[in-house]
Amino acid sequence: MESDEIEIAEPPVFEMEQKVRLRKLIRNDGTFPGIDIGTPLAKKGDVGYVVGIGTYLQMYYIYAVHFLEKGVVIGCRKKELEPVEEAS
Repeated sequence: MESDEIEIAEPPVFEMEQKVRLRKLIRNDGTFPGIDIGTPLAKKGDVGYVVGIGTYLQMYYIYAVHFLEKGVVIGCRKKELEPVEEAS
């Protein structure tokens, strides 16, 4: 099960300023101030940019993703994101 995986034993999957897309709906789990718990913050398919990389419980990376269209920065786990391929 993924919950046993210690992500920080390896380098982060995503890089600063990397363009990413949400793989699932993100709701407020109580860590986003001023909004009720359970309120949707961003939806599947929304695109943003990694603006910070932190850790949680000394196990997981948390990627601060700036969703420009919504004007919010949301902390996301690796499993909630996928890279957006840039057209070359």
